[in-house]
Parts: sequence; structure tokens; C-alpha cells
Amino acid sequence: MLDNLMNLVRQYAGNAVVNNPAIPNEHNEAAVQSAGSSIMSTLQNALSGGRLNDVLGFFKNGGAGSHDIVQEATGNYAQDLQNKFGVNAAEAQSVANQVVPQTMNQLASKAADPSDNSFNIQNIFNQLSGGKTGGLNVQGMLNRFGDKDGDGDVDIQDLKSAFAGSGGLMDKVKGFFS
Repeated sequence: MLDNLMNLVRQYAGNAVVNNPAIPNEHNEAAVQSAGSSIMSTLQNALSGGRLNDVLGFFKNGGAGSHDIVQEATGNYAQDLQNKFGVNAAEAQSVANQVVPQTMNQLASKAADPSDNSFNIQNIFNQLSGGKTGGLNVQGMLNRFGDKDGDGDVDIQDLKSAFAGSGGLMDKVKGFFS
């Protein structure tokens, strides 16, 4: 997955990183790697910080719309550019804005596309969680656990909605994990 993510980053890093005089040519590859690392660490930190809803919501929507996770990864990358490569704050933010949102939206879009096997949502979550989601059917969760209340996000209210209505609680639980 990391190789595929780095290929996505490279697609959007051309003018922003490679053709940018603020980033010396000898640091281009390291700056590209830093973008991929910022994206991965932001997603990992969100999962380990209990923000499963945010990560699921990002992938559920195929990256469409504005997401806190994308903004966090963009900010993290801008900070890395400043700290590691001495890029000034305005230029670092500009580079990050050109690379991270497009890369992450493409990542989510490819993960949501069943005909594109370059990114598998199960593999993504397994890698982000250090293998701890291996027993979960992440795609099934995305398919079944959506925005049930129509408020634009996937949250505890949606979980409550999933269990409301007809059928017993056990039937709902079985359906959710099958």
C-alpha cells in the first residue's frame, strides 16, 4: 500500500515539489516521502486516537468534501516542510495544499472503486492499525454502517439508527458483522 500511496503523491508533487525552487532538488524525493508519511501518520493517529468514525467517513465518501483528516494531514505536511527542509510557512502551506488533498481524495476514491485493486480498504485499515483490524470486515462496515440519519456524517447516532426499528437486536448485530 505504501508504494501505491507514494505513486499517488508523486502524481501531485510535480509542480509543487519537484519544480519548486524553495525545495532544493537534492531534497525532492525526501519531500515527496514526507508527504506520504504525513498522510499515513495522520490516518494512523486518527485511528489510534479513537476517531474511527472520521476515518470510515472519509473512505465511505470516497474522499469527497472537506474532511478534518485531510486538513490535519495537510497541516502536518506543511509543518514537516518547514522543519525538515527550511521552507517558509506560506510556501510550505501552498505546497501542502497542492499535494495532500488531491492525493488523499484519490486514495479514498481508488479504495472505494471495486474495479481498482491498487488500494484495498481492508488492507489499508490493516496497515493503519498494525494488523489489529484483520478480523473485521471493513468494507462490510462501510457498506452497512453509513449515514443512517442523513446528517452528513457517520457517528453514534447512525449506530443507534441501525439498531432501531423492526427485528431483534441480535438480528441487527448478525447482519452488521456478516
